Amino acid sequence: MNPDEMTRWDLSDLLPSPEAADDAIAELERLVGEMEALRDRLSPDMPEEEFLAAVRQYEAITLALHRLAGYAYLWFAEDTQDQRALAFRSKIEQLGAEIQNRVLFFSLWWKGLDDTPAQRLMRNAGDYRYFLESLRRFKPHTLTEPEERIINIKDVNGVNALITLYDMITNRFTFELEVDGEKKRLTREELMVYVRDPRPELRAAAYQELYRVYGEQGNLLGQIYAYRVRDWYNENLRLRHFATPIAVRNLLNDIPDAAVDTLLDICRENASVFQRYFRLKARWLGMDRLRRYDIYAPIAGAEKSYEYAEAIDLVLDTYQAFSPEMAEHARRVFAERHIDAEVRPGKQGGAFSYGVLPGLTPYVLLNYTGKARDVAVMAHELGHAIHSSLAGHHSVLTFHPSLPLAETASVFGEMLLTDRLLREEEDEAVRRDLLVAVLDDAYATVMRQAYFALFEREAHDLVNQGRTIDELCERYMGNLTEQFGDAVEISDEFRWEWVSIPHIYHTPFYVYAYSFGQLLVLSLYQRYKEEGETFKPAYLKILAYGGSESPQRILSEAGIDITSPEFWRGGFDVISGMIDELEAMEKK
Repeated sequence: MNPDEMTRWDLSDLLPSPEAADDAIAELERLVGEMEALRDRLSPDMPEEEFLAAVRQYEAITLALHRLAGYAYLWFAEDTQDQRALAFRSKIEQLGAEIQNRVLFFSLWWKGLDDTPAQRLMRNAGDYRYFLESLRRFKPHTLTEPEERIINIKDVNGVNALITLYDMITNRFTFELEVDGEKKRLTREELMVYVRDPRPELRAAAYQELYRVYGEQGNLLGQIYAYRVRDWYNENLRLRHFATPIAVRNLLNDIPDAAVDTLLDICRENASVFQRYFRLKARWLGMDRLRRYDIYAPIAGAEKSYEYAEAIDLVLDTYQAFSPEMAEHARRVFAERHIDAEVRPGKQGGAFSYGVLPGLTPYVLLNYTGKARDVAVMAHELGHAIHSSLAGHHSVLTFHPSLPLAETASVFGEMLLTDRLLREEEDEAVRRDLLVAVLDDAYATVMRQAYFALFEREAHDLVNQGRTIDELCERYMGNLTEQFGDAVEISDEFRWEWVSIPHIYHTPFYVYAYSFGQLLVLSLYQRYKEEGETFKPAYLKILAYGGSESPQRILSEAGIDITSPEFWRGGFDVISGMIDELEAMEKK
């Protein structure tokens, strides 16, 4: 099979076929039975080696379960309307909940240990140490075993089922758009190509159609969100006694609440930076003021298209120039057919990279339409895959980076690609367009995501106060008004934008990780430009950590203080410098 051709991925490295799951489940059952036999032997006085053997058994169960869950998720993602894939995913989710309940005794026993015996047992835990420490961080929020079991069972047919329904409803949406006199029926991915079209009327029509369709189902999708929020509140604040809804995500990310508050405060403080950019962009486009439809508008009259094979070569060559090791990890994604890039009805929208198991080449989903943005997305998702591969020597319990660091390699890869294009381009008009594209992406990754997180904080409070979907829409419009100031005109259909954001349904408060990652990478990339080759080993070390240490410790080794307002302001200084460069071009 030619890796330059867009085909569905090959999931056989996980399971040869769905039917092979029976043998995998039987093996999983055997492992769980052996784990259950260890229950009566758990003791504060047990030998260290016996304790570590129990950890290794837990690890083996996690590996086996991840393999099944990864296959289920990826099969469903390639066609969310396939009833067999949905049934298989539901079966594995149910199995996962049952397995979690059967081995729950181990993590509960570990969390409940006093500090002295716990420290003794993990003195020589090696790669398991941070995993074991992380479990104990949740000690104040852990319930009894019967309660934890009920929650696991409840989630499968409760909130998780609701989120699956959200995916099924929204992934079957189709959109109609008239282009050059021809009415087209489009997926969301195909529609969103036109929000970057040079024709203002087409940009407006694409957004209007997007939110017409979402708006028609707005009350339904909004109600699903309200149920998601209430479930989050009831479990985490009422039962587990977290102080705030976002504190749950912060503890999962092992990021101090104060650091996240500082990040969001600095983003809010710097909203004027992007408002300045939007005023500049309006002048480039010959407009008095941008409409919300226009914020991703190209400055050039036509956007270059890239054949899929051309994009692969461009991205791989860029990684090769920085690090042959990174490029080799990226090549394996194509060589092993772990990528699904074609656009088709029913396929999950957007893009992702999924490192299912350590040592296994990650799987990458794209919806490739040939635009320049798609090339950047390819670089981004392959960055994720590289990150997973570099951390592949860790245990399955520690190789996934925490969400705030998960965007490091992906955004850095995009910047490598953009920097290469800027360096090789002599035409100032093209350089201007590249800078515009970088700033468009910086807005989408930093400010837009930060304001999503700010909205989530308010929305969780509003839902639990019993506010209506219309009131949530009004609050979202207020969020947009603060974000854009008087620099951008906002039309009323954007009141439904929030129900079209899968992350706030799937993973509450995920989105601040994008702002964190982008501002972090701006700082790292500035250091790379200053230090050159000497920077690379330190950067690769950050990636190789995976999730085997806390983000704060990993970054402090690189001289970064995530609690410092000045650090986050430094990222905005880099963005302001790009705007300065654009303004200088305007004056020529």
